[in-house]
Amino acid sequence: MHIFKRCLLPCLLLLISMGSLFAAGETIYEIIVRGNKAVSPQMVTTAITLRTGDPLDPEEVARSIRQLYKMRMFSDIRMYTEPYRTGVNLIIEVVENPVLAFIEYEGMKAVKKDRLDELITIRAGSFWNDYQKHELVSKLTSEYGSKGFSNAKVSVSEEFDSEGKLRVKVSVDEGSRMAIKAVTFVGNENFDDKTLLKRMKTKPANIFRSGRFEQEKFDQDLIKLADFYKKNGYIDILVGPYELLSTGEKTQELVINLNEGRRYTFSGISVSGNEHFTSEKIRDSFTLKEDEPFDQTKFDEQLAKVYSLYYDEGFIYAEIAQDIQRADSTLTIALNIKEGARARIRQIHITGNERTKDKVLLRELEIAPGDYFRQSQVIRSQQNIYNLGFFEPDIRLDYTPINSEGDIDLQIDVIDKSAGSANGGVGYNSQDGFVGQLSLSMNNIMGNNWSSSLAWEFGGKTQDFQFSFTNPNLMDSDILLGSSLYYTTKDWSSFYYKIYTRGASVRLGQYLPFIDRTRLVGGYSLYSKKYEITNYALIDTVYNATLMELATQGWRYTSALSATISRDTRNNIYFPSRGTQMTLFSELAGGILGGNFDYFKQIAQVNWYMELMYELTLRTKWRFGYITPYGSSTDAPPDEKFYLGGTGVDGIRGYPDRRIGVDEDGDGEMDTGGTREIIFSTELGYPIGSDQIIALLFFDAGDTYNKLRDFNFLKFKKGVGAGIRIQSPFGLIGFDYAYNLDEGTWEPHLQFGTTF
Repeated sequence: MHIFKRCLLPCLLLLISMGSLFAAGETIYEIIVRGNKAVSPQMVTTAITLRTGDPLDPEEVARSIRQLYKMRMFSDIRMYTEPYRTGVNLIIEVVENPVLAFIEYEGMKAVKKDRLDELITIRAGSFWNDYQKHELVSKLTSEYGSKGFSNAKVSVSEEFDSEGKLRVKVSVDEGSRMAIKAVTFVGNENFDDKTLLKRMKTKPANIFRSGRFEQEKFDQDLIKLADFYKKNGYIDILVGPYELLSTGEKTQELVINLNEGRRYTFSGISVSGNEHFTSEKIRDSFTLKEDEPFDQTKFDEQLAKVYSLYYDEGFIYAEIAQDIQRADSTLTIALNIKEGARARIRQIHITGNERTKDKVLLRELEIAPGDYFRQSQVIRSQQNIYNLGFFEPDIRLDYTPINSEGDIDLQIDVIDKSAGSANGGVGYNSQDGFVGQLSLSMNNIMGNNWSSSLAWEFGGKTQDFQFSFTNPNLMDSDILLGSSLYYTTKDWSSFYYKIYTRGASVRLGQYLPFIDRTRLVGGYSLYSKKYEITNYALIDTVYNATLMELATQGWRYTSALSATISRDTRNNIYFPSRGTQMTLFSELAGGILGGNFDYFKQIAQVNWYMELMYELTLRTKWRFGYITPYGSSTDAPPDEKFYLGGTGVDGIRGYPDRRIGVDEDGDGEMDTGGTREIIFSTELGYPIGSDQIIALLFFDAGDTYNKLRDFNFLKFKKGVGAGIRIQSPFGLIGFDYAYNLDEGTWEPHLQFGTTF
């Protein structure tokens, strides 16, 4: 009734004003505003549609009055005319709403000031009217109701000050927080209350729950109840109305009314209007079985697959109308498809890449101008661009229709992030103790996707200098060119020797055109090594004869060719939830290549990623390694063998770094590295902060051998534990805490970079 009265008064005034316009059609000489105080005449005349020199039009007058009321500055508006010369002057007489001088709140404890500022947007200096008063009371009442204070009473008092401005006081009697004592369903004949209550988050109070009624959460509960019924064939379900009944001073009963309707079984789908896809192809997208209860949720999911079929062929304007045909307790769905025009891409526009050249992004696109729009290729292009590592996660792709044939322009909007870093830090691992690190890296030199790094790692047992440069697109082709220089000193204290290495390598790679996302990289390395025994008393001279001999020979050279075939289909390099990563590495040293070592080494690794539920991702890794001497060599170089443990590429968490070797004499002490390795690792990952912070649970197992007959799954070294990964400006930082299942000990692991 109150709203009706509020609307009636402006309408009556509008009619009265219209009645006074007896001079319709005459020219307006001047527009005069009267009654205004805080509002300037220019603001009024700008808001209306009539102008000086226009013919007087009653419809425009009515429209202008409506526009002025929408400003909520006036409580009364009248328009009339006065004869002037051969036309009229238009008089606009207004009564302004009061200006708010001050608004204060009292009695509010459950609603904090920050939340109040979000809810109530009116401030001092604004015009105050009945609509704003009603809206303020409504918002506060709803907010209190969502916090369990359904009996809260909100009152507003108004008082004018000496300057004629309005002071408003909002008083709240919060009352007691109400708890739901019981939830009752009315009209549920096919499902009991307990079954329905399981679908809701709003539940009665008990020792573990407050029983608070929160409107937002309850609105979602109503949707879940409807979805549950529709999933079981009750597609006509009506949920609501509901009411909260007081059962005590602080308790309520929530009563939800249901009209279940009839349960329908599915009897088939018919398709019409389709030309590009056959009816059989479209029906194959649906797995609903006939004579079973119709599952509305599953049907909607599978209908989305049909839309994806069309979008992936460029039919982005496709419309699919559903005609649900009921017959007794069965239903048939008739799909009427309007395919529309097939969209081609005319142009691709790239914005936001201030540090990266357009050509770098264009190379990552799976789609080009002139192609039909394909949704899967657009999504994959988005993933490729993100996996460059140069941009923030929010990569926006959109399209704009540009002609009547349905063709589009594709828009790619990216946000640059830092592509280089200079950092230093201190880490710890059980093998080397505390290790320091200084590095300078650039991952996008001159915006060309060239990368270079200079790093120095130092500690009590390690000295490592490395410089590398990689151009993945030599002369704007798909050919990769890379090179490295390095000098390292490594103390293998667990096996009582130290090794010095200095050398260089060059790499040349090319994507294979016949295998998707697969690259072949060939490399040549030339480096020299010097071995030094650190503890002659403890080293087993029988099983380390090669090492003993090398320690007397000074610098020895290795000349080696390598080939790496890798295929990477991960959807996200930081936190992959789908795809695989497969690598096959082969290295041939010595022989016709020269050098002092002849050996063949091969490593195969497969990483597999699968999305589970609630953003959980299962990640598994299998790694196989093999090395064998040939020619003039009777044994492989000691440092090229496999030493397992820790968090490196051959890591088994729960064991110290590189602590697992081969116990040749069975005395429980590791004598040397193995010539064969098998590692299995599985992780369950969950993103805490998008893909930048990941929590992990893991299980690692593996071992290294010299002979395949020694292989035994049951004797694998094993570790389990939990960890965290943080994608920082300095790279990936990880911490794991692992339990050694074989020895019953705990081992911490701190790492930089990724090994999975």
